Amino acid sequence: MGYFHVVFTLPAPIAAIAYTNKAAIYDALFKAAAQTLTTIAADPKHLGAKIGATMVLHSWGSALTHHPHLHCIVPGGGLSLDGQSWISSRPRYLLPVPVLASLFRRLMCERLAALHDAGKLIFFSDHAGLADPAAFQAFLKPLRDIDWVVYAKAPFAGPDQVLRYLARYTHRVAIANSRLIDFDGAHVSFRYKDYRADGAERQKIMTLGVDEFIRRFLLHVLPDGFHRIRHVGFLANGGRVAAIAKARALLGVQAPEAEPVDAAAVAPPCPQCGGPMLVVERFERGVTPRYRAPSVGIDSS
Repeated sequence: MGYFHVVFTLPAPIAAIAYTNKAAIYDALFKAAAQTLTTIAADPKHLGAKIGATMVLHSWGSALTHHPHLHCIVPGGGLSLDGQSWISSRPRYLLPVPVLASLFRRLMCERLAALHDAGKLIFFSDHAGLADPAAFQAFLKPLRDIDWVVYAKAPFAGPDQVLRYLARYTHRVAIANSRLIDFDGAHVSFRYKDYRADGAERQKIMTLGVDEFIRRFLLHVLPDGFHRIRHVGFLANGGRVAAIAKARALLGVQAPEAEPVDAAAVAPPCPQCGGPMLVVERFERGVTPRYRAPSVGIDSS
């Protein structure tokens, strides 16, 4: 069974109003994409199965611009609608992308209209006029007629590659330290990818004033409590354990056995104070740990 990589992207006009409505529009993005995947997959004309997905929100482009999109890791198949069998997708084909894009566009526009009707969207500056219902409908009208960007990549090589991908991207911020090149007190230089160029020309360097660099970075700070990683379908938190057990049984795959744990060997006493130490995470070589120790005050004088 392969794992497909599906990406849902918001058009630029919606991204422009999402910045001041992050919680509402990002949540709508998750729900519209999840409904799109599960609805098309359940259609007997396509897969006819209940699928699952892990969805990760990214709000940035390589140059720190505001570019909201969802990365979805989708197993290549799902449980039959009656739950009695496993239905596999074709080896390198999951679902028809044009059909996904069309339904995603409709669902997202419907959710935006509902948010506006409920008074849950706010507008400022050049977009202040969109507070008027007629103006907002006029804003949505051309978006219903354009092609929205949805694409599905070829399946990953296997579960190990999926885990490496998720470990690398689920907890990253808008820019990694490795991309930072120089800071002269007034400007920041960093590497970025220009996707309009090919080959070696794609890798470029951008230099921004400190204020603009900070502004772009802060574009991607999420609202408090917002979950940027979500699981849907048979991977949803409520029924995941039972659904995965069912899938394994139907596929004839045994659950991995838990390795015996020697508590003394896993958590030796602290060499400094002699107190017990707590294991907060395990990770493989080459994988960036997700845990970050809480900051403490340090006297640098």
